[in-house]
Parts: sequence; C-alpha cells; structure tokens
Amino acid sequence: MTRIYALVNQKGGVGKTTTAVNLGAYLAQAGKKVLIVDIDPQANATSSLGLDKYDLETTIYDALVREAPLKHAIWRSPELGIFLVPSSPDLAGAEVELVGALAREYRLQQALELAVSDYAYVLIDCPPSLSLLTVNALTAAAHGVIIPVQCEYLALEGLTQLHQTIELVRARLNPQLMIRGMLMTMFDGRTNLAQQVVDEVRRHFGERVFKAVIPRSVRLSEAPSHGQPISTYAPRSAGALAYAALAQELLVSDTDRTKEKTHA
Repeated sequence: MTRIYALVNQKGGVGKTTTAVNLGAYLAQAGKKVLIVDIDPQANATSSLGLDKYDLETTIYDALVREAPLKHAIWRSPELGIFLVPSSPDLAGAEVELVGALAREYRLQQALELAVSDYAYVLIDCPPSLSLLTVNALTAAAHGVIIPVQCEYLALEGLTQLHQTIELVRARLNPQLMIRGMLMTMFDGRTNLAQQVVDEVRRHFGERVFKAVIPRSVRLSEAPSHGQPISTYAPRSAGALAYAALAQELLVSDTDRTKEKTHA
C-alpha cells in the first residue's frame, strides 16, 4: 500500500522541506521506496537533493498545468535510493494558469494515481501558504498531513487557521483527510519557552504529536547546501538521530494501523 502524506504549515521556516527530505531519506534507508513531491515554487526540496531548479526539463509544473505524465518528471538519486518529482520557479504561475481549469483541486491527486502504485511512501512538500497548490496536496494526501511546528510562541498562532483549512478540505474534497502527526521542530533545550511550546501542543493535540522532537541544529541547516540529507551529511549528529527516530516511529505506527485494519 502506498502511503501519501502532505507536509504542511502556512508559516515558512518551520522545517517542512527539512522534514520531507530527511524523513524520506531515513524511510529509504529502512528499505522503503520513497517519492518526494516538491510542489513549492521555491523548489527547496529540489535544491536540497542537489538538483538545479533552473535546469530541469520536466517538473511538477508540467504534470499540474500541462497534464504531462508524472512519471516523466521523476528523478532518482542512486546514492540515497530516493525518488523526487522536482519543482521549479515556473510553478509560481500555476495558480493563475489553473484558475479556469476543470477539477483544478484534483490535479495532483490525478497525477499521483497513475504513477505511485509501487512506492511505499509519497511525501508532498508544500509551499508556505494555504494556496491552491497546498489544497491540491491536501486533496491528494490519502493518509493525512504531517505538520511541522516550530518550538516558538508565534508558531502556535497559525495552527487554528490551518486546522480550519484541513476541515474545509475534508468536508468538500477529501473525506479521508486527517492530521497524521504534528512534529515539533527547532527545539532549543536551553530555553524554557521551547519546552513550554512542546507541552502546550501536546496538551491540545495529545497522541497526534510525534514523540520525536527535532532539535535546532547547525548540521541540519548545512546539509542542503551540500545537496545531501542529514543521514549522509552528518549521520551522527543530533538532528540525524532525531529524524531517524521519527522515521522509525512512523514506520511502527503505520504497521500497527495496518494490522488494526486487517483484524477489523
């Protein structure tokens, strides 16, 4: 079964791309076939895996706007075992171009349906906005959303609006949509505020918050400039250990959910 998760938060700089790339790398390291879909016009996931976003023949733009087969845009990293549908700055104009398109909210879902049956995981890296591109990701996210939450007070303010958007998409476009998990990122153990934010999110969302907590890490910030995930750039760093723990937590949880459905 292919599990499709969207990594979403309308606030920028909270770790969506970092999580998509590094979670994907550790899932691949665990033997899972992983596809990362970059639908952010900034194309940070694309750059983080060493591709030049200005020099790509086929990207997610072609699949969404021109309805080209998604499989033609898939790139593979032989070293990492990760597959990627790259993005490019062209995607910035996609929302305008899709204004009059039929079933425009389903473009990504339709593209994925024809191309991802042999992947264990599809991770969709969303832009930092509640735009049509994000709505496409939420509509396509058959198994829920993963929400990175920065361990700072202001990060909490946007969660209400994001939750409302998720509810709206669930009601109108994707009845299966749910919050798969909230991930606390950029945790600084030297401050009381960081722990207070973690405690507050856990109090409100309970078991929907992942146990793994991603620390603020220089190594995590450096890795994209080398075109590598943390698993190869600094595998013994605190950030690497945290993302390895997250991947293991997700794998165990997904296995348990599958067993529950089988016995139901």
